[in-house]
Amino acid sequence: MKEFTFKTGGAHPEENKLTKDSPFVPLAPPAIAVIPLSQHIGAPNIPIIKVGDHVKIGQIIGSANAFVSAPVHATISGEVVAIELRPFPLGTKVQSVIIKNDFKEEWVSDLKGIESLESSSKEDLIKNIRDKGIVGMGGATFPTAVKLSPPKDKVIDVIVANGAECEPYLTTDYRVMMEYPEKIIKGLLVEMKITGAKHGIIAIETNKKDAAVLLEENVKKRELDNIEVVLVKTKYPQGGEKQIIKAVLRKEVPAEKLPLEVGVIVQNVGTLKAISEAVFEGKPLIERGVTVSGSAIKRPGNYTIRIGTTVTDIIQQTGGLTKKLRKLIFGGPMMGIAQPTIEVPVTKGTSGILFFGEEVLEMAPQDEMPCIRCSRCVDWCPTGLMPLLIDHAWRREAIKLTETLNATDCIECGVCSYVCPSKRHLTENVRNAKQKILKQRKIEAAKQAAFEKIKALKEKKAQEAKEKLDEGEKVNG
Repeated sequence: MKEFTFKTGGAHPEENKLTKDSPFVPLAPPAIAVIPLSQHIGAPNIPIIKVGDHVKIGQIIGSANAFVSAPVHATISGEVVAIELRPFPLGTKVQSVIIKNDFKEEWVSDLKGIESLESSSKEDLIKNIRDKGIVGMGGATFPTAVKLSPPKDKVIDVIVANGAECEPYLTTDYRVMMEYPEKIIKGLLVEMKITGAKHGIIAIETNKKDAAVLLEENVKKRELDNIEVVLVKTKYPQGGEKQIIKAVLRKEVPAEKLPLEVGVIVQNVGTLKAISEAVFEGKPLIERGVTVSGSAIKRPGNYTIRIGTTVTDIIQQTGGLTKKLRKLIFGGPMMGIAQPTIEVPVTKGTSGILFFGEEVLEMAPQDEMPCIRCSRCVDWCPTGLMPLLIDHAWRREAIKLTETLNATDCIECGVCSYVCPSKRHLTENVRNAKQKILKQRKIEAAKQAAFEKIKALKEKKAQEAKEKLDEGEKVNG
């Protein structure tokens, strides 16, 4: 089995894969589900149900007509008791549908999968994936149907199944690979059929060799010569799209461009499992695997949890807390987001929930010290940026300079802050610079669009005036 890695930067934080050997255990559906209407990158959904309605599992409760979007489904059956703003894992409040469980577990009756992949068209498969609300489950939550619909001038040669899962603590993808290898392969075949890709690669970190062996056995059993299982070195952030492409294909994705520019689509293994269930079983994305870990939870493990289940319910169903909760993180410790409340719900993008006690105070942000120009942040940056210079430019409010320094290429992996001996808030400031640049670009694009509109209107009026003048001259002549 081939072994690869990316060469620029990267770090080796403690893995802490405490739940690696814990198979998925389903949690009971919550008594009250809090289902955010927007769980994806793109246009937010609007509710298509109202308070007082009775809904069934799998029923669409929110959708949007925009191309970049994905519908949201009821994850329990029962009564809609409210539609209101509720806490969301990104630290904001999002309009959410609140459903009171009737515990009848009633599913909508019109869910069904395809008869065969061979007899299904590309258009039908994409529609199925969109209708079932599938989004990227590695954390990005980009609508999968959109990802599988590249512009006509972009030819996709390779689909890379991402099984790296390089974040500390998280073991959800590993368990998906160990427990559902056949679904991952079927999901990969669906994507290859849709895009016309001739080659599939399943990339797995070397600390999960047993998963790689299991998937390779399944590939050989199905006699799939166009799918290859490879190993990538255990290194953070090996699971980044550009990093994994550079590792296994030796291709460089251009700055501010997507993998499709080099003929590649990267898909998380959990997303491939969800695609398989949507296409072959007709199952919407109503639940997902979540790693529940950390020092403050009594029964850490991997759990299958209905979307809309709050942390409060999860704590109750996993034995409670072992100590005072001082930090709650959605995601991993490198890229995850600390939460201000335990009322936040599991969403489509929730790969892990980490609970920490008093010991987390040692991990708290420390007072910054002056930059000592050691260049560790430069040496370890996986995208080849100079975080210290971007940081300095941001502090001086030199936004144009941060753009020149390619701040928008930052993948926000946290490596620069992790290795900085002066405890500079590098990741935070580079992220702020990136967001400021993107915001200004949107404003400039809107201004340009308005200018073009006014220009076109003036030209139209000038043309109409000229035509009237010409018409008058003809009459008088």
